[in-house]
Amino acid sequence: MRTRILVTLLAVTLLLAGCSAGGTRDDGRITLRFQSLAWQQESVEATRELVAEWNATHPDVRVEYVQGSWDSVHDQLLTSFEGGEAPDIIHDASDDLADFAYGGYLADLTGLLPERLEADIPERSWETVTFKDGIYGVPFLQEPRVLIANTTRLKESGVRVPTPEHPWSWEEFRRVTKQLSGDGRYGVAWPLKEPVSATLNLSLSAGGRLFHRGADGRVTVRFEEGDEVVPRTVHQQVNTDRSASPTTLGSGGSDTLPGFFAGTYAMLPLGFSYRQQIVQQAPEGFDWQVLPAPAGADGLTQGVSPQTLSVAEDCPHKEEAVAFLDFLLEPENMVRLALGDWMLPTGRTALADPALHTAEHGWATGTALAARLRPAPAQTVRGYPEWKDKVATPALQEYYSGAIGLDDLRKRLEEDGNLVLARYQR
Repeated sequence: MRTRILVTLLAVTLLLAGCSAGGTRDDGRITLRFQSLAWQQESVEATRELVAEWNATHPDVRVEYVQGSWDSVHDQLLTSFEGGEAPDIIHDASDDLADFAYGGYLADLTGLLPERLEADIPERSWETVTFKDGIYGVPFLQEPRVLIANTTRLKESGVRVPTPEHPWSWEEFRRVTKQLSGDGRYGVAWPLKEPVSATLNLSLSAGGRLFHRGADGRVTVRFEEGDEVVPRTVHQQVNTDRSASPTTLGSGGSDTLPGFFAGTYAMLPLGFSYRQQIVQQAPEGFDWQVLPAPAGADGLTQGVSPQTLSVAEDCPHKEEAVAFLDFLLEPENMVRLALGDWMLPTGRTALADPALHTAEHGWATGTALAARLRPAPAQTVRGYPEWKDKVATPALQEYYSGAIGLDDLRKRLEEDGNLVLARYQR
């Protein structure tokens, strides 16, 4: 009896394991595991609905929805790749793909992607997923960084309200935040718990690049004049002008919303998708609007790391996986995903949808910025996650808080940073 029970349990365990892993079942039906990082309720619902629609019309290729988390995706994927248990279809961000692409964990989609999809997404977006002349993901959602502003505070102060056609310069932005400050209130609150991507991506507007690739393909860090503009502005607002709250430097974006609603902060520099939380959480009658981020020598240009969909190299059914991606990213479906995540689609056809060009909730301001989005500076840099965590994040946090000066920041980003990156370029 004990033997029969153990055999039965083993059979059930193997059956469950077979159902949870991608592959072909005994009845010939293919099962693909799709790990999604959708987390907002509308986004999760939209993604699950599309998976269900695919399964209803493709009985021979079933897609199994697996919920992942942005908080742990890099380490979780690395573990699953090394253990041979990676999902077949992988939702991630383009600035997280370099090490996986160079490491041989992701499939090169060159020659597998349908012409419609390749033609509909701009070349600048494809650059974010191109490594070693191969394509290792499909960029499908992106978001500019914008200023979420208290409309009442702006009207009371009499400051000029910027538009995508006539944005603030970084110098004017600094003056405006000083004008909006006083009596325990601040013109801006910078939520910089994760300061690196915000700093690097906004620095493109001032001509900053930080990472420079030589003729030999090696990347070095150089903190030049254009790279100084954004961090220096934040540092001055916090430590000189007292126009930016020092207490939010270690906060995430969501942590600043209560102070914004209470009138403590007049503006918040946030990703475009934060509008959903503001709509859900703002007190009745709270008047807010979306403004473009400040412009520098290169105008409204800013870096972006689109959300991506990749196929694991170990996936035994790559053509079927790409067929699902093609379905998921049909223009009307891409619009559904964008609306669910309150972000912008990369596809030209989807981006032209009228639903994304309304004045309500600042959609039109966001879409007006789409053409100025460029690959994030760190996009193809091997070792970026380690450089970010061990060098750039602590250095920027100390600089923004006033603990170190600009020269110290430069030294740490360049000297310490290049030591880290060198290990990945031997």
